[in-house]
Amino acid sequence: MRALQSRLPRKPHSSPEWRQALQFLASSPCGATEDVLELGHGFSRGMLAMLVLAGLATVVIETLSGDGPTRKVGRVRITDAGKRALEE
Repeated sequence: MRALQSRLPRKPHSSPEWRQALQFLASSPCGATEDVLELGHGFSRGMLAMLVLAGLATVVIETLSGDGPTRKVGRVRITDAGKRALEE
């Protein structure tokens, strides 16, 4: 955890990649799964973890059930701090 915190930029929202991720999350009211963010949009899991550590995003665990086994899925959502960072 400490290693990730030492890699946080002073103004994380100033990073173009972070800003792009926050803009995508802001346009997704229900958030997005890590797989969609990583595979569909090219955001690394490490960068997403840093957004969470910086308080700009959060992960909400949802339980999905259907015909098959029950699964837990993590959705990344923007926080109020992340929305404020986009306004700067």
